[in-house]
Amino acid sequence: MSAVGEQVDAIVVGAGPNGLTAAALLADAGWDVLVLEAQPEPGGAVRTAELHSGYRADLFSAFYPLAAVSPVFAELDLPAHGLVWSRSPAAFGHPRAPEDEDAVTLRATAQDTAHDLERRCAGDGDAWMRLHEQWSTIREPFLRMLLGPFPPIRSPLTALRRLGAGEALRFARMLALPVRRMAHELFTGESAGLLLQGNAAHADIPVDAAGSGLMGYLLTMVAQDVGFPVPTGGAGELTAALVRRATSAGAELRCGRNVERIEPSGTTTIVRTTGGERITARRAVLADVAATSLYGHLLSPEILPHRVREDVKRFDWDTSVVKVNYAMSQPIPWRSPSLRSAGTVHLGADGNGLVQWGADLGTGTVPRSPFVIVGQMTTADPTRSPAGTESAWAYTHLPRDVSDDDAATVLAQRMDAVIEEYAPGALAGVVHRSVQLPGDLERADANLVGGAVNGGTAQLHQQLVFRPIPGLAGPRTPVDRVYLAGAATHPGGGVHGMCGAHAAAAALADHGVTGRLRGRIRGMIAHALVD
Repeated sequence: MSAVGEQVDAIVVGAGPNGLTAAALLADAGWDVLVLEAQPEPGGAVRTAELHSGYRADLFSAFYPLAAVSPVFAELDLPAHGLVWSRSPAAFGHPRAPEDEDAVTLRATAQDTAHDLERRCAGDGDAWMRLHEQWSTIREPFLRMLLGPFPPIRSPLTALRRLGAGEALRFARMLALPVRRMAHELFTGESAGLLLQGNAAHADIPVDAAGSGLMGYLLTMVAQDVGFPVPTGGAGELTAALVRRATSAGAELRCGRNVERIEPSGTTTIVRTTGGERITARRAVLADVAATSLYGHLLSPEILPHRVREDVKRFDWDTSVVKVNYAMSQPIPWRSPSLRSAGTVHLGADGNGLVQWGADLGTGTVPRSPFVIVGQMTTADPTRSPAGTESAWAYTHLPRDVSDDDAATVLAQRMDAVIEEYAPGALAGVVHRSVQLPGDLERADANLVGGAVNGGTAQLHQQLVFRPIPGLAGPRTPVDRVYLAGAATHPGGGVHGMCGAHAAAAALADHGVTGRLRGRIRGMIAHALVD
């Protein structure tokens, strides 16, 4: 136990990717940084375990396209700290129906994808190349707008110069479209549209709602650029690299330390743990926690404005997740041979089916035909299980207001049935199966409240200036020297470290960090997305 009166420059609460990123940047600035993590090991929702002998399973997140384009991860140079990426031959695939024996997949190059789409529907190959050429033109300013500080200043002007005024307006309109409408306007055939729609369904935005098009476009184009990479050896290797990077810069990590209160005290801030520790932060506390945790119990309500307390009550969570992990004695026997090379497979819904699935979630109905995302981890990284086998998982969403474990268990069984429809005999090859219900996810990581994995809904009413609440967009809070560094802040969910980077940059700026170091950090956030 720490001695009473221990002091450091900054305390980071939570050792998820955002917290570890913030710790590394602050330590780079010469600050004395302490990271406190409630769980016995770091990582938050980026962890791996051996659930069956010889099979490594990612317990939460698994594929990391946004990590591969993250400016802060590039700045931290994680490969120099042991991170190695692996990729499946095809990033993802999406069969039209269970009987589809020729499912569309996103190939390794745009030309290969276009050739396959042209084979399926004349004109769609050319349409794909036009879309990818547009992406290549807009990629840098677009990712800067999405991942950089909000509001963006120079990025929209760069986009305007590159596209021209008319095309920039058309591009903005395209991003505002529901993904179903976007697919209809861009392509003639069904297959190309499924590539966009399946990725849009990764978020909790209904596919017929504004904003879903942006998500589908982003994940699909990033996947065409960098694939859906995974850390070789397991998601935990990304965490291990972040830990090594932060500690090599001087940060200290302590696990098994549950923070129960953050208290302003004059010109410093005191952090108290349930174990009785009392540690003083001279400069800043950065909380890589849920917004409802920071404003709901870590900070005393007496020190928060009434409006903030009321707005936090309206914080909108994304839908809960039910996840099933499989150790398989053989690769999944898909009806469509093309899916055997895809790291991620989208199952259970064509465009109309996705609308019905979204309607079920929105009306509190446990879906009878769930949209299921399947991860073939050994296909993406052969180290995950013995040769000739597959370490796999599947997940889907449960309506937010359905918290019953029995309902979640039934949904997990329906996921099994969906996989068996598309790959007859798949379940016969399962040698170990485990289910993670929403409550299991939250117990393993308190930030996954009710099994939500995005840190709050990705829908428009809780993005940009509204994230986490109106009037408090970004990492700064109403309490001096306390910053929100988790996915509840812009740019939101996904493993990219940028929420932690923005919190660290805000803390440094508020403490007058000037000169070369501050310029390097600001430049990293604004400019490191250039190819």
